[in-house]
Amino acid sequence: MSDVKKRILYSEEAIKKRVQELADTLSREYEGKDVIFVGVLKGAFIFLADLVRSVTIPHHIDFIRVASYGAGTVSSGKITITKDIEGSIEGKDILIVEDIIDTGITIASLKSILDDRKPKSLKVCALVDKTARREVDINADYVGFTMEDGFVVGYGLDCDEQFRSLPDIHVIEGQ
Repeated sequence: MSDVKKRILYSEEAIKKRVQELADTLSREYEGKDVIFVGVLKGAFIFLADLVRSVTIPHHIDFIRVASYGAGTVSSGKITITKDIEGSIEGKDILIVEDIIDTGITIASLKSILDDRKPKSLKVCALVDKTARREVDINADYVGFTMEDGFVVGYGLDCDEQFRSLPDIHVIEGQ
């Protein structure tokens, strides 16, 4: 896996700047609200950590982990929760923090599941919004970076559990 060719798409400095901009926006928009940041494991953990350290408002943090049903590399369009959030979200402002939105299937399903739990509000903050492969009409409320297509790794994003710890976001060449 170390011989994979990749190039930097978003530098560590660009990521830090964009995360701070998102944190500033979220701090303004969630001022005075009871907000829970829900990180989608595993990919969003680095983004979530940097984001919550940069917001200036009181908040809670929780995690959820989901997996697609079915076999192979193609999602069936249904997800199962493999690690659920720990408390009730009823009447609370919920911000799902996701690493990447690609087809939109996972985030649309997750939003539907969480919306059934009657939060006061439910929004999505995605580090990367990859638009070329979208299958479901869904958009994040807050987006770090928008790209057309390409397979990206680094800053929490992985390829077969590799490259998550890279400080920059790289695109894998030839994918």
